[in-house]
Amino acid sequence: QVQLVESGGGSVQAGGSLRLSCAASGSTLSVSTMGWYRQAPGKQRELVASIVTGGSTNYDDSVKGRFTISRDNARNTLYLQMNSLEPEDTAVYYCNVRALAVGSLGWSDYWGQGTLVTVSA
Repeated sequence: QVQLVESGGGSVQAGGSLRLSCAASGSTLSVSTMGWYRQAPGKQRELVASIVTGGSTNYDDSVKGRFTISRDNARNTLYLQMNSLEPEDTAVYYCNVRALAVGSLGWSDYWGQGTLVTVSA
């Protein structure tokens, strides 16, 4: 199976920056799409950004121009560079990875434990 470990969350003032990372461990045969989701208190979990193996990216309109998603395929690590943070960005951020694990019969989605990002005005 695959285990995801997230780091990089914290508290910053509006306009500040944070860099989140998500390291996938375990035996994987292949890793496909990777993405970041976030969930604010009392709200649904939403997709923030995703990136395919080849590097093509997709961003939610609310973070376009401010966030950058990237991946290190050799290390199965996902990153989210967050600049010009706003109070509305406050949420728990979750890493998601679609992978084919050794011993499995097909592709599955794996989730990180979540890392809290708090942006104060």
